[in-house]
Amino acid sequence: MDAISQPLLDVRDLSVAFRSGGKVSIAVDKISFSINRGECVALVGESGSGKSVSALSVLKLLPYPTASHPSGSIRFKGRELLGLSERDIREVRGNDVSIIFQEPMTSLNPLHTIEAQIGEALLLHSGMRGKAARERTLELLTQVGIPEPETRLASYPHQLSGGQRQRVMIAMALANEPDLLIADEPTTALDVTVQAQILKLLSDIRSRLGMSMLFITHDLGIVRRIADRVCVMNNGKIVEHGPVEHVFQAPEHPYTKALLAAEPKPDPAPPRPDEPVVMSSDDLKIWFPIKRGLLRRTVGHIKAVDGVSVAVRRGETLGVVGESGSGKTTLGLALLRLISSDGPIVFLGKDIQGLRFKEMQPFRRDMQIVFQDPFGALSPRMAVGDIIAEGLSVHQPQLSRSERDARVVAALKDVGLDPETRFRYPHEFSGGQRQRISIARAVVLEPSFVVLDEPTSALDMLLQAQMVDLLRALQRKRDLTYMFISHDLRVVASLASHLIVMRHGKVVEKGPASELFAHPKTDYTKALFAAAFNIEAAAPSVVPEG
Repeated sequence: MDAISQPLLDVRDLSVAFRSGGKVSIAVDKISFSINRGECVALVGESGSGKSVSALSVLKLLPYPTASHPSGSIRFKGRELLGLSERDIREVRGNDVSIIFQEPMTSLNPLHTIEAQIGEALLLHSGMRGKAARERTLELLTQVGIPEPETRLASYPHQLSGGQRQRVMIAMALANEPDLLIADEPTTALDVTVQAQILKLLSDIRSRLGMSMLFITHDLGIVRRIADRVCVMNNGKIVEHGPVEHVFQAPEHPYTKALLAAEPKPDPAPPRPDEPVVMSSDDLKIWFPIKRGLLRRTVGHIKAVDGVSVAVRRGETLGVVGESGSGKTTLGLALLRLISSDGPIVFLGKDIQGLRFKEMQPFRRDMQIVFQDPFGALSPRMAVGDIIAEGLSVHQPQLSRSERDARVVAALKDVGLDPETRFRYPHEFSGGQRQRISIARAVVLEPSFVVLDEPTSALDMLLQAQMVDLLRALQRKRDLTYMFISHDLRVVASLASHLIVMRHGKVVEKGPASELFAHPKTDYTKALFAAAFNIEAAAPSVVPEG
């Protein structure tokens, strides 16, 4: 077979094992797939299926010797990679094969500027430095759509938005024009408009450079738009593969069918105009001062929330949508009195805006929050049972130990977890299970109002559908009122009674969710909905990133 007709990447019978103590677990079990020149192949499946482990094996980025390959071959341009020394594989990394990691904030060095980090890739693989490296860096930042790239050369990662950081990661990966790009969940935590821009960017670059791509994701909608062929993984095995349209239109394996059917079911809580208002605000403002100069004078304000009025009744779900930086989470934190704000906040008929810490404490039991990242929100040093019971100890100290334990058991059952797991620690659970624990911690106090801050954004589609069903069941059982913050419009559509669309701290549109989804009025809302439900129809220029 000549170099043109043979696959660019050929993986055969690859297995990956991890050793922990005296135990060996198989993460990937004899998988085979290939990628031709100029082709995009997607690996899809839920967390723990072996997608990322398989991709990291290509560049030998696993934690060896803890990780090993009991069987298999990985050939790139006919050259076996698994047997290469560390020195030899470094020549392949970043030069012939590059990778974009899922979380750019942890993948970029927080101590180095953007120019230094892209320049390092150019120096290592091309020997480029000085003026030539600077010009190439500017060219790359322009190609990936960073606005005013000259002003971003001296920026650090924390000074960029999520979409901009992901674009920098793409620029680094493309610095030496690799033949194969591995993209590991590059759009998971991004807003739908930014996601549309990143996918279009990758498609354009692939066409221009004739580059091949291994795209790892759990979002089947993305697969349909970007990939030529798809491999579906489950429990370390490839259970189905083939051309994208064939697999999507005529899936054969039960797991593939389950993935395709995993869209959240649209069954939102109906508007309840006769119920009392649980939480409301009027002309709420959260302005952060911008201070400059030696005397730190206030020269302006960042208007995170600028004159927002909301009201949500008992048993309803208020959906809050918009891009990152639109003020969604800030609004939720202000309503819970977790950050300072100006303007009345009325909770259960009482204006709580001016209350001090001790005066607020009786209200804390009735208002709870579920954060986006459950791993960061759960103490790693406490057992799950203690985490869930902590609020009971504060707000209901009259309960005996056995009564608290009974409430914890009931809460775990409500969120679909085995009560026996309450003696385990957060790191022993999957991401979806940790999010259920966070929900159990919130509902164990039997609150009236719960703010849900992106609770499904990092979950697989199967887990997203399960989480939506869980939240809906809890709402109906306990008559809960939700404020659901998300950039995933499909999830919001399945839960929300009413909807507000935020941009730059202001509400650009609001009303009953069913009416807004059917007939959006503003250009921004139309672009947002187009990006969510049909990314190809969206015009990224309507909603520029950054």
